[in-house]
Amino acid sequence: MRKSFFYRISQLVGFLLGARIFVAALLTFALYVSTFFLFNQEESLRAFVFDFKVHGIIFCTVLSILAGGIINQFYDREKDQLTKPFRTKLQNFLKQKYFLYAYLILVLISLGTAFLISPRVFFFFLIYQFFMWFYSHKLSKILILNNVTFVSLTLYPFFGMLVYYHTFSGKVFLMAVFLFIILLMIDILKDVLTKNADKIFGYITIPNFFGTRTAINVVTALLVSLFLVSLLIVDKTGIHSIMPLYFAAGLFIIIISVYFLFSSQKKSNLFVLNVLRIWIFVGIIAMLLDGIVNRF
Repeated sequence: MRKSFFYRISQLVGFLLGARIFVAALLTFALYVSTFFLFNQEESLRAFVFDFKVHGIIFCTVLSILAGGIINQFYDREKDQLTKPFRTKLQNFLKQKYFLYAYLILVLISLGTAFLISPRVFFFFLIYQFFMWFYSHKLSKILILNNVTFVSLTLYPFFGMLVYYHTFSGKVFLMAVFLFIILLMIDILKDVLTKNADKIFGYITIPNFFGTRTAINVVTALLVSLFLVSLLIVDKTGIHSIMPLYFAAGLFIIIISVYFLFSSQKKSNLFVLNVLRIWIFVGIIAMLLDGIVNRF
């Protein structure tokens, strides 16, 4: 009985990890925060809570992200056995065919819900899910295109909300560029850490095509670009609320990241990667607090 219970729990945990449940949860939180406090400039909290169309779109997004995580782990399974052995062991408690069944169910529910919302929302998610599959199937092994596509797919739902609310401004554009750059750096650093496994399984990435040093130089150049974008945001908004303070503090994070990238420590790349990930989460919290202060 104990063994059976442990086996079922292992299957559940393996499935949740395969579906990237934590990534989906973070993106859901980020979507709600950015939608209400950044894109939605006029609607009240009450109107937002009862705007079922928005909740439907976010629901479709979450299902699409879960489906994308499943199909991505299906194609990356062999590489993950080297780079993520613990997660792969848990996923082995569940046969791959069940992951595919779950993928199809999530896709169908997402597209069905999107169609009920509107035909335009349906086509929006149809394109999203096609490129998530195509990225896992083909684009993830193509030099540079793999990084750009991954980051674009991560930002795609936010772009949808931007269009839905017609919130176009210089501030929003700069924040989008900021997020694009930081996600691109994270993806390149991940490639640096999985360089050997990528080479074995035919993933053509910047580190294993141009070399690790070139990849680090690219990340450094992106950090300089991030520094300039942060300065523009601070200059445009001034330091009078929480979000501008976040970008101002980010200047020091960028300097620290450059220092560690050029240090001789073996774990410096992993340190910078985790710092950037944490800084994104801090940014979501800063946006939430900034929105609460300014709107309430």
